[in-house]
Amino acid sequence: MCFSATASFVTAGLTGSIGIVSLVRVTEPRQLALAATPLFFASQQCVEGLLWLNLPVAPDGPGSAGLTLLFLVFAQVFWPVYAPFAVLLPEPNKRRRRVLLGCLAIGSGVGGWCLWSLLSHAHGAVIRDGHVVYVTEPRHSDGLALAYLAATCLPPLLSSWRTVAALGVIVLVGCVVAYELYWQAFASVWCFFAAAASAVILGHFEQSRWRHFRAAQV
Repeated sequence: MCFSATASFVTAGLTGSIGIVSLVRVTEPRQLALAATPLFFASQQCVEGLLWLNLPVAPDGPGSAGLTLLFLVFAQVFWPVYAPFAVLLPEPNKRRRRVLLGCLAIGSGVGGWCLWSLLSHAHGAVIRDGHVVYVTEPRHSDGLALAYLAATCLPPLLSSWRTVAALGVIVLVGCVVAYELYWQAFASVWCFFAAAASAVILGHFEQSRWRHFRAAQV
């Protein structure tokens, strides 16, 4: 989250708690990846909270460099692959699954390219105007940005489950807001919106649990 270390750690705690409860509500193994999504958001928020503490003290130190790389791997490499994978696993509709497989292929390409870029070029993070701003070289193209959105925002929108589709709407709106208002700190702010949307994941598994319970009573 882009406002302070405290805000990052509080968000991580809340999101992590949501992830734990979601995992408890899982009724089928194929739902585990989606249920665990808030835990990964929480981990990413913890990394940024540690960055808030390290950057003012040692901006060029190994701690800040390692945390910056870890955050960027989460944001640019992990999510383009994991997001479509987590939605694909529990999806019951065959046509939607085929499209989601395409999103996963796109996300894998985006993640692979971003990983190569991070390992081959300079990158860093600075605190600027109350935000953590991540600087990478070379600057990503518009085409790569669209592919990233296709991999991270489109899969939940394609889900047969309304609650998962609602998650996609929230993440997409957060993406637009982050780009329009905080474009220099886009990675940080967008991930905050995505973490906040974890509550929708919990709602999805609460509904799924009750459907499973009612079906067992019939």
